[in-house]
Amino acid sequence: MAMTTDRPETKDQRLSIRASEAEKAMLEQAANATYMGLSQFTLQAALRSAEEVLADQTRFVLPADKWDELTTLLDRPARALPALRKAAAEPSPFGER
Repeated sequence: MAMTTDRPETKDQRLSIRASEAEKAMLEQAANATYMGLSQFTLQAALRSAEEVLADQTRFVLPADKWDELTTLLDRPARALPALRKAAAEPSPFGER
């Protein structure tokens, strides 16, 4: 999350997780290998994972030729679809529009 001030964000929220002995040992080993504390390592790993999950839901990437194909399709004039026009003229089953 981007901050709008020059001051670092205060970390005043606590997260608590349970892990097996083996899981904790692996996390500690990885944290040590990256010269980080366990909390900082775990937080950074969780944030990277969260960014990946959210990115998959909010953006997509296309090769240039496919992007050009998509924009060409989007720029075409709309086609008249009589069945869609008829359905749109019907009263909504969910109440007033």
